[in-house]
Amino acid sequence: MNATSTGDTGRISWQARLALFVSMLYVFLAAIDLFGISMEILGTETAESLLVGLNNPFAALAVGILATALVQSSSVTTSLVVGMVGTGDLELAQAVPLVMGANIGTSITCILVSLGHVTQGAAFRRAFAGATVHDIFNLLTVLILFPLEMTTGYLRKTAVWLVAVLPLQGAGGEFHSPVKTAVEWFARLIESFFRNLLALDGPWLAGVLCVLAVAMIIAALVVITKNMKILMADRIEQWLNRVLGRSGLLGLAIGAAVTATVQSSSITTSLLIPMFGAGVLKLESGFPIMLGANIGTTITALLAATVTGPAGLTIAVAHLLFNISGTLLFFPLRFTRRIPIFLAEKLAGLAVRNRIWMLIYIFGVFVVIPVVGILIWK
Repeated sequence: MNATSTGDTGRISWQARLALFVSMLYVFLAAIDLFGISMEILGTETAESLLVGLNNPFAALAVGILATALVQSSSVTTSLVVGMVGTGDLELAQAVPLVMGANIGTSITCILVSLGHVTQGAAFRRAFAGATVHDIFNLLTVLILFPLEMTTGYLRKTAVWLVAVLPLQGAGGEFHSPVKTAVEWFARLIESFFRNLLALDGPWLAGVLCVLAVAMIIAALVVITKNMKILMADRIEQWLNRVLGRSGLLGLAIGAAVTATVQSSSITTSLLIPMFGAGVLKLESGFPIMLGANIGTTITALLAATVTGPAGLTIAVAHLLFNISGTLLFFPLRFTRRIPIFLAEKLAGLAVRNRIWMLIYIFGVFVVIPVVGILIWK
């Protein structure tokens, strides 16, 4: 009888722990969406004003980084770009660098999530490395493909050709992800509470939502990280890393499929940060999932753009080509795959020894460099 009671207690405890984990995962995802809403309230008008009057590709690249960092969504930036290209307010040649910059800007979400581990030493090293490997990959891809695009028009010309040749227009539609809908419902409910019941608006509403979202992210991360290691038995953890480590293509497929389902690369990549921080997932195993997420988010945009006309479709195809090209540059060979991982681990080591390096990196990449670029070239 005692044995049965003990077994029942253990089973109930495991079930309760799993329920808590799932609940906190939902809160975590809703908090990320809420943070995006706060940045969107604060930054959409600024982002729109930044896009006006662009006639230099260097300025377009810088604006893409800053605008996307402000609104916390590459989809918002891309939608604005598509609209402006469609109305003739923006040339396709400037729109392609904007999309490149948006790829860099959107990766700041992972870094903000990793800050939930900032006081935890080794966990912060793993989480920050996992967060920065995504944008280091995007930065390296831009460093290679941006000059190539400026000299040859590779992405623009290929995208125009594909849109003309392939029967893409009108072939797709809009997919509403149940996961994204459920997460967004809770985030919008919180926004509505503060907007309608407390009569907040503009910067005040954005500030309150931002603080609340950060608090929710940190609280959820604490619970998720503690429970993840317990729920993921050592044998399952070893199996996961062994399978993903043996077949990077599987990681690519998982990243693309999950992102196409939830319609947000930020959700997919941010989900990996607690796993990196807890030591459940190795960086080498998780990196291909991030590359797959990059591709998955463009596939979703491509499906939606098939009904928006040639201009929107061309930008979506160029975005897809950019991420596929970056993956082909770094993924196939183990040596090249290790480059962004090595740099992310070195940066994380510096950030652990002195937090000032973390601030220099974040503000340098996502604020100072793009602002200086805009001032010089726009």
